[in-house]
Amino acid sequence: MTSSPATQALVVKNVSHNFGDTQALDDVSLTIPRGTFGVLLGLNGAGKSTLFSLITRLFDNVSGEIKILGHDVRRKPTSALQRLGVVFQSRTLDADLTLAQNLMYHSALHGIARGEAKLRTEEALQRVSLNDRAHEKIRNLSGGQARRVEIARALLHRPGCLLLDEPTVGLDIGSRESVLQIVRQLVTEQSLGVLWATHLIDEIDNEDKLILLDKGRVLYDGAVPGLLAQAGAQDLPSAFRNLTGTTEAAAA
Repeated sequence: MTSSPATQALVVKNVSHNFGDTQALDDVSLTIPRGTFGVLLGLNGAGKSTLFSLITRLFDNVSGEIKILGHDVRRKPTSALQRLGVVFQSRTLDADLTLAQNLMYHSALHGIARGEAKLRTEEALQRVSLNDRAHEKIRNLSGGQARRVEIARALLHRPGCLLLDEPTVGLDIGSRESVLQIVRQLVTEQSLGVLWATHLIDEIDNEDKLILLDKGRVLYDGAVPGLLAQAGAQDLPSAFRNLTGTTEAAAA
């Protein structure tokens, strides 16, 4: 069966990007259907953040094509980005505002009327189990709780595609598991298409769609068992090492 544009949360086709003489991405293609948890796996420097910057229009893609729910990010950037939620690696909440104030401010940026914004703020904080702390300042939260607020904020305009760039960096094991569980539930319950960038293999489930990025090139795109078969390996760390030729412990 052929997928319609509406069933594809994200399509990246033949995208390359250079920084001067350095090629950061080399003919990258991938798709994330709605209702799919996709993992973009690669070491630091593999090109994950560059790809995210192109998808979110922080950089301009001068080659290839990027579409969000069928909307081209170059030709129809407003329509495309309205359908995209993003959690960046760097923290971007205002520590001196409360959880609710941060979300209300973000809602205003999206042109959401105040009454509707209040309802969406309550709904989003409930989804990440922080509604009881809505009127506390961000600075009083743990790193994992703050990350959950950023996920709530990314959901306010009800996107169909969600990008998360190394969202568990600096979090303890319990917080990492909590963030992962919340995002996986969103995929199941809201049929979001998720692209989760990480260098941590233990964040991957066998049912995930896995895209292996190395030195700006996609080495694999598909189900986890297929990667093991292609690499002739018994487990993901071994498969990663076999395909990338690296012994980096960070991916283990």
